[in-house]
Amino acid sequence: MDRGDIVRVELPRPAGTSGREQFGTRPAVVLQNAPDSTDLSTVLVVPLTSRLSAARFLGCFSVQPTNANGLDVASVVLTHQLRAIDRRRIQRVLGKLEGDHMATLESAIRGLLGL
Repeated sequence: MDRGDIVRVELPRPAGTSGREQFGTRPAVVLQNAPDSTDLSTVLVVPLTSRLSAARFLGCFSVQPTNANGLDVASVVLTHQLRAIDRRRIQRVLGKLEGDHMATLESAIRGLLGL
């Protein structure tokens, strides 16, 4: 698994009353640099949603399905939902986020974190 891979993950339902956190089985983009973190049991991912209206949120953007990315439907990258998950929650690799979209994601995360 490498940075930029689109993976199918199982995000746990939040405890108590759920707010706006993403949960359930969904695609996500691996943001973590794999060679530098192979000894970690967690991985940083950015979830995707098929609700295209989510593109209205700051930093979010849509991605169309391609053979390269392995998506089935148009999706929105939810940059504000960045999270660490246990590697065991990753079910499989679907594909890879294309270079221009990866650059957009990296820029959005830098803006979100003030880097």
